[in-house]
Amino acid sequence: MPDTKKEKTSISVKTNLADKQQAAEIFDSLGLNLSTAINIFIKKSIAEGGLPFDVRDPFYSEANQAELNRRFKKVSEDKDVHEHQLLDDGDE
Repeated sequence: MPDTKKEKTSISVKTNLADKQQAAEIFDSLGLNLSTAINIFIKKSIAEGGLPFDVRDPFYSEANQAELNRRFKKVSEDKDVHEHQLLDDGDE
């Protein structure tokens, strides 16, 4: 029975050329090639049981949501809300 821990396989990943080049430069500056960096990512993901970093949209951060709520409250209370004319309104 083959030892699957030592047997190598290939994977194919599609990305745009600019991202590949930028990542390759970063990894090269760390003394890594793209393949080694991807293998580190895979090993770290296995060790963590998921992605080894948070994947979040900053729009939903606590600070941003608090600011949005503050602004919604201001609008709903009609405080410091000023009407304005859009630039396109001059066409009428």
